[in-house]
Amino acid sequence: MGLHPRQSPVTVSNNNSARNKKEGWYLRKTFFDSKRDRTRDHLMISNVASHQSPASVPERESCAEHRNHVAWTSVKQERWEGELVVEGEIPSWLNGTYLRNGPGVWHIGEFNFGHLFDGYAMLVKVHFEKNGRLIAGHRQIETEAYKAAKKNKKLCYREFSVSPKPDNFLAYVGELAKLFSGASLTDNANNGIYKLGDGRIICLTETQKGSVIVDPDTLDTLGKFEYSDPLGGFIQSSHPIVTDDEFLTLLPDLLNPGYLVVRMEPGTNERKVIGRVNCRGGPAPGWVHSFTMTEHYVVVPEMPLQYSVQSLLKAEPSALYQFEWRPERKAFLHVVCKASGKIAASVEVPLYMVFHFINAYEEKDKDGRVIAVIADCCEHNADTTIIETLSLKNLRSFHGQDVLPDARVGRFTIPFDGSQFGKLETVMDPEEHGRGVDMCSINPAYLGKKYRYAYAIGAKRPCNFPNSLTKLDLVKQKAKNWCEEGIVPSEPLFVARPGATDEDDGVVISMISEKNGGAYVVLLDGSTFEEIARARFPFGLPYGFHGCWVPEN
Repeated sequence: MGLHPRQSPVTVSNNNSARNKKEGWYLRKTFFDSKRDRTRDHLMISNVASHQSPASVPERESCAEHRNHVAWTSVKQERWEGELVVEGEIPSWLNGTYLRNGPGVWHIGEFNFGHLFDGYAMLVKVHFEKNGRLIAGHRQIETEAYKAAKKNKKLCYREFSVSPKPDNFLAYVGELAKLFSGASLTDNANNGIYKLGDGRIICLTETQKGSVIVDPDTLDTLGKFEYSDPLGGFIQSSHPIVTDDEFLTLLPDLLNPGYLVVRMEPGTNERKVIGRVNCRGGPAPGWVHSFTMTEHYVVVPEMPLQYSVQSLLKAEPSALYQFEWRPERKAFLHVVCKASGKIAASVEVPLYMVFHFINAYEEKDKDGRVIAVIADCCEHNADTTIIETLSLKNLRSFHGQDVLPDARVGRFTIPFDGSQFGKLETVMDPEEHGRGVDMCSINPAYLGKKYRYAYAIGAKRPCNFPNSLTKLDLVKQKAKNWCEEGIVPSEPLFVARPGATDEDDGVVISMISEKNGGAYVVLLDGSTFEEIARARFPFGLPYGFHGCWVPEN
């Protein structure tokens, strides 16, 4: 794969001189500015057409919101579908649908959400047809939380950073009862999206009730994903590990502090317990947003960022919302055997703050015996300020200051020799990716295996949020970066070329929100990390979290 004949390379190498970067940026900007001028009117006319009248969001945004970066504003309509015009060349083998989940509505009536993790869920799709056409669309997920908010024009369920305000003490008592029963928890499935082994598409958040089935073609909400087992509980990892053969996830236990490791077979809704890990770090489990696994083991993280009952009971959010940072309780990693459910290793490690793990694999000796598990992650230097940095107030008030907390690619080593301690090291110089890294994807064929490449969002500083895409070479400890001025990219999703033998032979897909109010989907060559195509939406789209690929049957 290569660039369209008229395109200039857009990859920015960390080894380039400042002059080369500036000249490359100028050539690229000149080309695309001229081409956008020629296509903008056509896009605004032909692509807005839809087979159904678009529904508006609950209320229009305030004038102040219109001055924000489009990444942090509500979408203007609940649904839309149309064809996008392609700039560049889409690989002929790329047939299927890219789906992305994330917040689409940041306000209800006069109420405005306060945090990136709060917005009501919206799906975006880009369908790549064999004839080279791109059919795109978006739609709000019809959860109970969203429907109730629309009907009552107010917040009705507990979201990440905010709870409905009770009118009086009796209402507060009733709200507590709903909290302990789980009735007041949101089902706003605005985080992950996964294709199960049986073909169903499921959207998730950290409440178990926030598991929703959607149609990948129409983006219709088909209903709740009801678990048929008696495991109970209210919360789950936002990020299960899903393959064609299984669905693995962690269920934090708040009453008997620990974590259940569970598996669900394709075609079923029944989770079965593989094993259990008891907390070593105190009377509450650590937040488990994600975890990782190898071929034979599940790695269970226990961070000192722990669920806080006191914070959950408060009417007003604390600095860390429903969590508290308890470094005195230390940090641990546990390794559970997938076959037996037994704990193969449990070690104390340096303090860490992780949203997303990248991958893990087994280190073996010359006789093939596992001597350690290696687990890589996007690590925030044990600094929880990243959570408050992601408040909408901070994201909407960027004035050029470099306020994004640093992040690195962290590597845990968990020995199998009975040691009490593991290691946490930095894989590469964080300056390679601008000291900002998160939202990683890899070639799925290398899940749980030794691998070389990962794709993530990075930083071109100064910034208050990751604003570039980066390809991480974990062997050479180098990164290639792609960026444009004023953009906010979503997670780069790697799609392997069918029949490929090289790990990075494929394309990387990301949705881009622009400072000028626009949005487009971009395709990068997985090997060179150069742009090969883009297609512009006729309006801006807010930032979204995670995506999945649904290949054409």
